[in-house]
Amino acid sequence: MIGLIVCTHGKFSEELVRASEMMFGRQDNLQYLTFEPGESAEDLVDRYKAALNKLEDKQAVLFLVDLFGGSPYNAAGRVAAENQNSMDVVTGVNLPMLLEIYGTRKFSSLPELVDIAMSAGSSAIKSFRANFDTNAGEDL
Repeated sequence: MIGLIVCTHGKFSEELVRASEMMFGRQDNLQYLTFEPGESAEDLVDRYKAALNKLEDKQAVLFLVDLFGGSPYNAAGRVAAENQNSMDVVTGVNLPMLLEIYGTRKFSSLPELVDIAMSAGSSAIKSFRANFDTNAGEDL
């Protein structure tokens, strides 16, 4: 099963994983990290490597981070670059993305899981008016 490491600025990753496990149950082969004020990207690289050592299955790992270009992304990218074909990084982690990944990672390849994550994450963004109001744009 593909390993997951979720990392965000602050405690968002911890709470996101907790919320997802309320709906989908406790997940194996998953670690989360929080990036706190005062930490450096180098600190995070070391913490990612420690998290990798805690995964049961390290043959393929997907890092899920909050922002493209942020420290969690940059540090994950450095680790993934050292493991060219067995790791990838997806930004914009959200609850629908995690739930879809949980349901498909046992039978998906890493490239397939990356596509699933990106699709689930973006397709879950909805507008009330655009989806439910036939008079979109008019006042309620």
